[in-house]
Amino acid sequence: MENEKVYQMDFSKIYGLLVNKVLKKGRTKEEVDEVICWLTGYSREALADMTTQSIAYGDFFRNAPKMNEKRRLIKGVVCGVRVEEITEPLMQEIRYLDKLIDELAKGKSMDKVLRT
Repeated sequence: MENEKVYQMDFSKIYGLLVNKVLKKGRTKEEVDEVICWLTGYSREALADMTTQSIAYGDFFRNAPKMNEKRRLIKGVVCGVRVEEITEPLMQEIRYLDKLIDELAKGKSMDKVLRT
């Protein structure tokens, strides 16, 4: 039931929080966009459109054009839970993004964040 609350949250509000988090650490909105597009397969234009619409966070991930295969390389802890051990697929996708944003905010290079 708690997951459902997260899935129903408005993507544009979450997006704003993600951007603010990295801006406070000296990173850029463009880097957030690059991370989101890398993970989900959305184009920058499609992402920009979604930030102005009312779309549920869960639907944002459910409708992603092509989740990046390298996302399985994302390991570590987010909110006290190891992302690679999350059993609910949609929540795991959401936590992958959380982990990438955390890495970006902590100053990791884009090469490392994007697993290149």
